[in-house]
Amino acid sequence: MTMQAASTEIASRTAAIIDEMKGLEGPLLPILHSIQEEFGYVPKDALPVIADGLNLSRAEVHGVVSFYHDFRAKPARRHVLKLCQAEACQSMGSDAVAAKVKQLLGIDFHETTRDGSVTLEPVYCLGLCACSPSAMLDGEVIGRLDDEKIEEIVAEVHS
Repeated sequence: MTMQAASTEIASRTAAIIDEMKGLEGPLLPILHSIQEEFGYVPKDALPVIADGLNLSRAEVHGVVSFYHDFRAKPARRHVLKLCQAEACQSMGSDAVAAKVKQLLGIDFHETTRDGSVTLEPVYCLGLCACSPSAMLDGEVIGRLDDEKIEEIVAEVHS
């Protein structure tokens, strides 16, 4: 597929999502989530289509996409590991968890392992405050992280 065809495909699929959801109250965030679900990320080529469809400036759309950590500008890899960095998890040791995961994977937040198997992302509350520190692996939440669970997670994503 050529770049032009890919761009046209993104624009048409984005327009369909906008048409379906623009009647919602405050439709921008639901539209962005649907686009990320559709493509695995929010493509740059989708931003002007969203802006035009919602009568917003491109800067407004870009500002929302760049503000929220959940939106990706590039497709994630096979596994996405999100580590909670909210206050409750921090108070229960999420900084140490993050340091250990980063060390074991050899990457930092917003990076992907060399083999392309894992993307590591911060998230700011998974709603598991009573089970902190917590993480989400490929959409599945994991609470009460400790060294043993961290090593299990890393082994799972590298298998």
